[in-house]
Amino acid sequence: MGACKIDQQSLLDYGLSVALDAIWFLRTKQDLEGLNGLIAKIVASGAKDFARAILRTSLLASCVAACQSKAISVGDSKEIVADRLHDRLRDCPGADHLKIEAGVKVEKFMEWALQCIHMHHCSEETQRYRWNCNTLQEVQLHLSAFRAFLDIAGDNLSGKIFTEAFDAACFPLTLFSSLFEPGWSSGSSAVSIKGLLSLLVEGGADNVNQCFLEAARFGSTELVRILLEIAYQNSLGVDIDLALVYASHYCKLDTMACLVDEGNPSSLLGPLIKAAERGSLQVVHWFVGRGVSEIEMCLALTTAASSGHFDVASYLLEQIPQQILEALSTQILKAACGQGSGSLEGVAFLLRSNFLGDATATYDAADLIARGATNGEPPDLVAFLKEHWSQVAFAEGVNAGEAHFVNVMRVLRRGTSPVCLDALPSQMVLGIAYLPLYRACVSEVGGQLLPQRLRGELVEAMSRLGELTGAESQGKDLVMTLERHMPAFLVGS
Repeated sequence: MGACKIDQQSLLDYGLSVALDAIWFLRTKQDLEGLNGLIAKIVASGAKDFARAILRTSLLASCVAACQSKAISVGDSKEIVADRLHDRLRDCPGADHLKIEAGVKVEKFMEWALQCIHMHHCSEETQRYRWNCNTLQEVQLHLSAFRAFLDIAGDNLSGKIFTEAFDAACFPLTLFSSLFEPGWSSGSSAVSIKGLLSLLVEGGADNVNQCFLEAARFGSTELVRILLEIAYQNSLGVDIDLALVYASHYCKLDTMACLVDEGNPSSLLGPLIKAAERGSLQVVHWFVGRGVSEIEMCLALTTAASSGHFDVASYLLEQIPQQILEALSTQILKAACGQGSGSLEGVAFLLRSNFLGDATATYDAADLIARGATNGEPPDLVAFLKEHWSQVAFAEGVNAGEAHFVNVMRVLRRGTSPVCLDALPSQMVLGIAYLPLYRACVSEVGGQLLPQRLRGELVEAMSRLGELTGAESQGKDLVMTLERHMPAFLVGS
């Protein structure tokens, strides 16, 4: 007898789930009345697994809406689900074996949902999961039937169950959102999903923000749009700013546009800085196109430079007006040294790039910090600039060049080596004397300016070679002049 009762209970609970699944395929009011009566009889007969029924039907309803947006073949469905599940689980926390187990369970459940849709709506000729979208009248029938079930279930459904059902309804939309056709969010399928999710919120689902953030992270733009509407309609708080950070982190540009246009984030600065820190040029470019302020671009510039993403920094330098760079020159150099990173490559990049567009102004900005003429200079930055980029460094470079020339002359005139340097061709002697300086300059000449120390040595060398140069002469021209005096085989080495 006990086994019979268990079997009967299982059949009733299974029957409730199957009957509830049929809601999303209703076509007429007569069908609605018949199904409502059937569900009521099953519950009256003792069905009580309401949690399983609502979770299952919520996921199925979402799959129905998703599949109405794009043709998915029977053969492709498993591959599509598997690929998207892999993407979803890849960055989730937890042990790999647990992710695999969860993925297998969810994949089987999704396959069941797609097969269920296939049985209800599948052309024998095309074997495609596609049919004409439900009319708004049919959608109202579906939502009416679901509401009737909620009334029947009453207190048997807790807030926790509604929350889980809400998550189940959102899940397929995050998997298939990239397949949605334009305009899906304004069609009847979206109306159906909005209605379902709204009913679940009324029942006590409290995870709208969690699902909203997840949708933003995975670029589920249509779901983001729907959840925004639900949040506004029900006066629920959703974290637009954090959602924008997630979407920008994963380079979901369409979702970012939706969040900015319809969510009205408080600021674009946070995600812009994060994108600059990661070196995501595409996302930084998008934010610049959205009209971030000049000050925000300066902050992104220093972040990109201090993080070593010089392609992003170069792009931002082209976007920031010159007068802004000039006004903030010393602050930009200080910020580019990074927070506790110990690296000054960002500062060196800005100086080599002639970030102020004027060599004298760029050198002066570096010299100002090197002399301690501004407030709050980091000691390591001051030492670096004083050694390489200051007027003092230039003078030291000139002195070092003079000392080097004297040493070369001593070797030529007093050297006791059996190799008589003064017997070599003059160009060869010049190559021996200045090859180290030439190589040091070439390694720096990727930018527009040379460090002052090297530039001082180079100016001194040019004067010894009879070239007319002045203290204002710049790196590239000086290096090219030195190169003309060097043996061709050394220059090419």
